[in-house]
Amino acid sequence: MVSQKVKIKNATGLHLRPAGLLCEIAMKYGCKVTFHTGDNYEANAKSVLSVLGACVKSGEEIELFCDGADEKEALDDLVSSIEAGLGE
Repeated sequence: MVSQKVKIKNATGLHLRPAGLLCEIAMKYGCKVTFHTGDNYEANAKSVLSVLGACVKSGEEIELFCDGADEKEALDDLVSSIEAGLGE
């Protein structure tokens, strides 16, 4: 398992559009992808409802966890996408 903390840069946090993109990226990989928020909420990054349920605001830090065969590639892709603003 690999993990990394990353700060959400989107002005409106992880609302529907960036949450959908995050899930789309996570689903490209076979490993389990989750993240934890500051208040210890654990979200399945492959589920839009789970990501939206985390209520992640702009400026908050999440910790991504990837566990499986392609975990390193998944983590690198997700972190770079989040740091780039998830298309916004």
